[in-house]
Amino acid sequence: MNAARQLNDRVARAWVRVGPRFLPFADAATADLPLGRLLRLSLFQVSVGMAMALLNGTLNRVMIVELAVPAWLVSLMVALPLAFAPFRTLVGFRSDTHRSALGWKRVPYIWMGTLLQFGGLAIMPFALLILSGDTHGPAVYGHIGAALAFLLVGAGLHTAQTAGLALATDLAPPASRPRVVALLYVMLLLGMVASSLAFGALLADFSQIRLIQVIQGAALLTMVLNVVALWKQEARDPARTAHRGTPRPAFRSAWRAFIRGGRASRLLVGVGLGTAAFSMQDILLEPYGGQIMHLGVGATTALTALTASGALAAFTLASRWLHHGGDPYRLAAFGALSGVLAFAAVIFADPLNSALLFRIGAALIGFGGGLFSVATLTAAMGLETDGQSGLALGAWGAVQACAAGLAIAIGGALRDLVSGLATQGLLGPALTGPSVGYSFVYHLEIALLFATLIAIGPLVRSADVPQPRATAKFGLAEFPG
Repeated sequence: MNAARQLNDRVARAWVRVGPRFLPFADAATADLPLGRLLRLSLFQVSVGMAMALLNGTLNRVMIVELAVPAWLVSLMVALPLAFAPFRTLVGFRSDTHRSALGWKRVPYIWMGTLLQFGGLAIMPFALLILSGDTHGPAVYGHIGAALAFLLVGAGLHTAQTAGLALATDLAPPASRPRVVALLYVMLLLGMVASSLAFGALLADFSQIRLIQVIQGAALLTMVLNVVALWKQEARDPARTAHRGTPRPAFRSAWRAFIRGGRASRLLVGVGLGTAAFSMQDILLEPYGGQIMHLGVGATTALTALTASGALAAFTLASRWLHHGGDPYRLAAFGALSGVLAFAAVIFADPLNSALLFRIGAALIGFGGGLFSVATLTAAMGLETDGQSGLALGAWGAVQACAAGLAIAIGGALRDLVSGLATQGLLGPALTGPSVGYSFVYHLEIALLFATLIAIGPLVRSADVPQPRATAKFGLAEFPG
């Protein structure tokens, strides 16, 4: 018995030493924010990823193919959630200065965002059925209902994500915030991938009743995930949020203080340019692989996995770099340079007839975009002053969402316009191939990335600033997921 007990003790002590080094997310946890609590908090990103996959992926295809909704109307509906994106800055500011006798600042906004998501998803399938023409009701009711549903989901996910990121900033000490950011991004990615696979499997045998069940199941799961995520996360402090005689600061004065000095505004310009550069190809990469590189459906579908793998590799590098004191602006610049190489590889894949080069470019797009997103979000977290992390993160989220939406729409339109001109021979005899429209967009993205480098270049710390020294070797604990 004594020998067995001694063996168990030795194994337990060895596991305690090994665990923090090899368990994923171990280094992101702290005494104030243990691993279990951190993983539970990140569930709000899973619900956001599920909503994004449903709106931009599953419903996009189902509405056009199975429900025979016109493509222009589907595009308009899918774009409607972006109408709320500019208000993320105001939502973040309001969560910074919220007055409540309950003592919460962030929880009320996460809860309200959850209710909006739930409401939009609950009414969405019925509105889609009216749009499909399978009912006797006027089609205008379907238009109104679908627009309301998509707007509610968009408002809900933007509100919940903004307040959730601000809460994570409040809870995480500055030293561990890069790991927390990497974890939140990985959970968003996992939420999108897992929910996409689940929706595809559930709707394989499509019926309108099954569509209603799947969407309303997503609504219920959103509520459950977000409630679990925020349960006992924010400590109640009535003294901090009680209604006082002094008025709350005005948004305009807080915004002026935030952008004073030009550092924040320069970062936001860089975020907008870089996000647009990486997002403009979102709906073009797979068609390019099929039409120009002559890849099959399975091969082009695998591009999503390549891009996601590149993003996960970027999270790994960003987590290690930032945890050891790396400059987030320098890392964002490195991500932009990786994007330049990525789009150059995609462009040259056609004349070289190299599918391998094309796949490398797709992986580098995910890698560069992942580095840029994590680095700029970490930089935005560092801009908070006087506890106003919500304002900084809301501004970052608003700029990123608006830039991504506009870039996707502009990218598709430019591809069609330039391809049409090339087909008619209006661009000269050298530019008549089907790849001209794609190539124009990719070259424009490279130009935007160079503009991004110009915007964030002055923010990079000078080389003579001492950097914190690494205190640990790189292990699996460095990997965010």
